[in-house]
Amino acid sequence: RAFESELGVQAPVGFWDPAGFTADGNAENFARRRQTELKHGRVAMLATMGYITPEITGKLPGYLSPSAGLKFADIPNGLAAISKVPAAGWAQMVAYGAFCELSQDQSAGTPAAAGD
Repeated sequence: RAFESELGVQAPVGFWDPAGFTADGNAENFARRRQTELKHGRVAMLATMGYITPEITGKLPGYLSPSAGLKFADIPNGLAAISKVPAAGWAQMVAYGAFCELSQDQSAGTPAAAGD
């Protein structure tokens, strides 16, 4: 029970690890998994806002792809947008995500991990 005193441990469950990922007591692996969980939670929150915001505020004016004549208003919300966004647009999003992940050391204890 190496992690019973960690932040987030609450009675009556205590430290809950049903898959046994922390059974070896390795603090470095625990910190990496915790940081990854925080990152995935933040991505999920941003995705939820990206789904809801166009419904509430409307879509941006102008063109998503001027060469294809595709306006932001032409893109549906939700999963239906996947097939409508041009491949170059998806490539830009993947490239930006890769840049954010790879441009700095995000290991526990580094300035990039501050606040986690």
